[in-house]
Amino acid sequence: MNSKKEIPQIKKDKNGQATWLVDGKPYIALAGEIHNSSSSSLQYMDEQVWPALRPLHLNTVILPVAWESVEPEEGKFDFSLPDGLIAAAKREQVRLVLLWFGLWKNGLSSYIPGWAKKASSGVSARFFRARDAFGRPLDCISPFCSDAVAADAAAFRALMLHLAEADPDRTVIAVQVENEIGILGADRDFCSAANRAFAQPVPQPVADWFGVRGSWEEAFGRDGAEMMMAWQYGSAVEQIASQGKSVYPLPLYVNAWLQQHPDRPGKYPCGGPVAKMRDIWRLAAPSVDCFAPDIYVNAYREVCDEYAAAGNPLFIPEVRATKDSASFLFYAVGKHNALCFAPFGIEDLCGKRRDEMGADLLQTLNIGAGAFDGAGAGERLAAAYEMVGNMQEIIREAHEGGKIHAFLEYNDAGVTIPLGKYDALISYTGASASFFSGPGTKDRSVAGGFIIERSEDEFLICGSGFSVQFLPKPGVQAVAGVLRKEEGRYQGGVWIPGRVLNGDEGYFIRLSDFPQVQRVWMYTYC
Repeated sequence: MNSKKEIPQIKKDKNGQATWLVDGKPYIALAGEIHNSSSSSLQYMDEQVWPALRPLHLNTVILPVAWESVEPEEGKFDFSLPDGLIAAAKREQVRLVLLWFGLWKNGLSSYIPGWAKKASSGVSARFFRARDAFGRPLDCISPFCSDAVAADAAAFRALMLHLAEADPDRTVIAVQVENEIGILGADRDFCSAANRAFAQPVPQPVADWFGVRGSWEEAFGRDGAEMMMAWQYGSAVEQIASQGKSVYPLPLYVNAWLQQHPDRPGKYPCGGPVAKMRDIWRLAAPSVDCFAPDIYVNAYREVCDEYAAAGNPLFIPEVRATKDSASFLFYAVGKHNALCFAPFGIEDLCGKRRDEMGADLLQTLNIGAGAFDGAGAGERLAAAYEMVGNMQEIIREAHEGGKIHAFLEYNDAGVTIPLGKYDALISYTGASASFFSGPGTKDRSVAGGFIIERSEDEFLICGSGFSVQFLPKPGVQAVAGVLRKEEGRYQGGVWIPGRVLNGDEGYFIRLSDFPQVQRVWMYTYC
């Protein structure tokens, strides 16, 4: 008798809306990504990480599994680390998303095994390196190195095959292939193989898809170098991902270090799945289920909108961990039905360690110092995760019916949302300072939330830091009044009412700076 549970999958309906199915049921990953080195020690996880995560109401933890940890000797695999992580996750009653740190992590090749590093030395190295425009070697194995890609693919296949057999409960529900892939320090790889490829006609699938001909430069002009690198990295990831999926078809995704100032390829990893490269990545890597943004830039709302477009499910594996994280969650889930939301360095939010990401690393990653201003973040995020976790089915039904409306403060005073019977006037409480103003400019968090229309007169109002006024439609000769307003919470999809707010506390519909949900019934009178 086969006791294995159903394999998780990302499934799209006829309208292109994506649902992550775990144990056959829709799933939103209310997650956190831990620091890069935390998962390399089971003891460290037990002593420092798991205790810090317990107050947060997470249902998913995102953590690295490095190539160096599973293949310490070439051809000899050791899966004791991922097995231990899976056992701990089951004990903690959370699911896992694994980050495969293979050939490339943040544009570098620092997580490859020692034997692979030794094989990357010298001009005629077996695993040859990418080179800059002056011919100098970069700390990065070239994606044109077929031997290295094949070795990574073999290791990834071995890991996925092991997971298929060793994880019958499907504790691992997805895997990220590589991490923030691309070339740093040059606008393309200048190794001899890359130079030959750059001068040759673009591959036929690219020529057919984009309607171009000639070399990469002739076909795409100044974007030719980045397009070539995106095709090459995407093709390498496809070889790796397809090997893994052939033995265990878990959902796979790739993440992107986003374009940002200075906006030049090589300042951000050139060839990665940034939004403008999504079409060529989709062509090169069909085994990848979605392209995921790591959001440390200021334009959070625009990035969400951009990565939720063109049929790509919104999956946020990394976002700045601040007191604004809860509002970011409300927007991602309410506006775009996000599959995953995960602040980075999640173990810091309710823990005491804040030294993992120092100033040098922040500068290297081009992340502002205020990106990890975590004061109050843990408590807010825990409340938001608990609330959204208990409303998943309601949120899903609202998306299916087009009855959920999300908003996020963005250096503005508010927004008007057209509903069926009313217009909802959202006003952000407090000053109009927004989340990108930097540390020390505001004490409150960014306002954000969503409204769910349960009927034409009944509404769920979720979020923090705003007030709502329901107005009759223009031209309607009536006054909108609050019939009843309740505080409360959902537990397993069931509404548990709290106080009934009336009188001075019932006239205004206002949500404080701390995440909450209110249930409101309206009526009109003449």
